[in-house]
This record gives sequence, structure tokens and C-alpha cells, in this order.
Amino acid sequence: MTDKRFSELAADGLWHNNPGLVQLLGLCPLLGVSSSAVNALGLGVATILVLVCSNVSVSLIRHAVTEAVRLPAFVMIIAAVTTCIELLMQAYTYELFLILGIFIPLIVTNCIILGRADAYAAKNPVLPAAVDGFMMGLGFALVLLVLGMLRELVGQGTLFANMHLLFGPIAADWTLVVFANYKEVLLVILPPGAFLFMGLLIALKNLIDNHIKARMAARDDVPVAAGSKRVRVTGTIN
Repeated sequence: MTDKRFSELAADGLWHNNPGLVQLLGLCPLLGVSSSAVNALGLGVATILVLVCSNVSVSLIRHAVTEAVRLPAFVMIIAAVTTCIELLMQAYTYELFLILGIFIPLIVTNCIILGRADAYAAKNPVLPAAVDGFMMGLGFALVLLVLGMLRELVGQGTLFANMHLLFGPIAADWTLVVFANYKEVLLVILPPGAFLFMGLLIALKNLIDNHIKARMAARDDVPVAAGSKRVRVTGTIN
């Protein structure tokens, strides 16, 4: 496994094949809990842990399971890992666990998890599978966090409110009041706001990709054929 291969895994997870912006997987939790930065970060971290642990586990047993039980075995692994993460959140971030609610156990049904287990972890060694899981999870978590920050900022006028739910008392003063005496924008806080901002993020990514492609095309040198050329100097060219 070369550094170039790891860089490709990172680029795919974070940008080229991002689960949220390109594959459009996991939209239910992506849109459902992204009303604030702390909610988004909590679910994002949980998803990263499940992805890494499930990818490693699937890679370890990839030669031991038959085709007939492959997918059921993967689902059992993902369910077991998700249950462990759920119990940890109940023990250490119980209030945040209550806010996220059903979306934590629903990580089991997240298409990103099973998709990476089947498409990559089941065909590659442990280390690449772990890197793939981490990068895909990080790409999903970053989209989730940006969406949560935008909705919290526009909807409530604050950033990083209630971060103590995830990081404990040390984060009690992390709230940034960007707009004082701000009147909440209910549309942004509710699910329709998630669809609006998600569409804007996808449009922004497509715009950046098109700009990069245009710049790369402009850099390409057009070969010029040797020899003289006839140039038309009279008449009208329509």
C-alpha cells in the first residue's frame, strides 16, 4: 500500500466520492439531526467510529465467510458495533443521546456503513479498510458539521451552542453569539431548512469542480502542427 493509494482514499472520502455530497447516502440522519453543530458533531463522531470498527472487522473475516452468509454477517457486525457506540453514548453523553434519539441505532441501516463494508473492506487488508472507513466517515461528518453550523447560525444566530453535551463542562463557554438579540428563523431550524442548505452545498461543490476542470483544461497545451498555414485575409466569414 503506497502513500499515493492512501491519498486517493482520502481524496475520495473527503471530496471526489463524498458520501453526503456525491453518493447522497445517509440523507435521513444528515438532514434529521443537523439543526445544530453539537448534534451534527455527535452523530458524525459516532458514524466515524462505526465505519472504522466495522470495516476493520469485515476485513479480518473476509476470507472466513462464504458468499451465502456474507451480507448477514456484515449486518451483524455493524449492529454489534453500533450497539457498543450507543451504550458508550448513554454512559458518557446521555443528554446528547436523548436529543439524537432514534438516529443513533439507525446507524445500522445507514447505507454508507454497509456499502463500504461490501465494496471495499471485504476486498482489502485491514489497514486500507480502516483508512477507507475513517476517510468516508470523516467526509460524512464534515458535511454534517458544516450543515449543522449553517443551520444554527442562520436559524438561531449562534455557533457551537450546548457543546458541553458532547465535551462536558469544559465546553460550557464555547457558545459564540454571532448575532445578538437574533430572532429565530423557524424555516431553517425545521427539516425544510436542511433540504435548502444541502442543495446549496451540493451546488457549491459542483461549481468548484467545474471551475477546477476549466482551469485544468486551460493549462493543457494545444499541439501546433509544424509548417506554414494559409490564412484567409479577404471576404466575410459568417
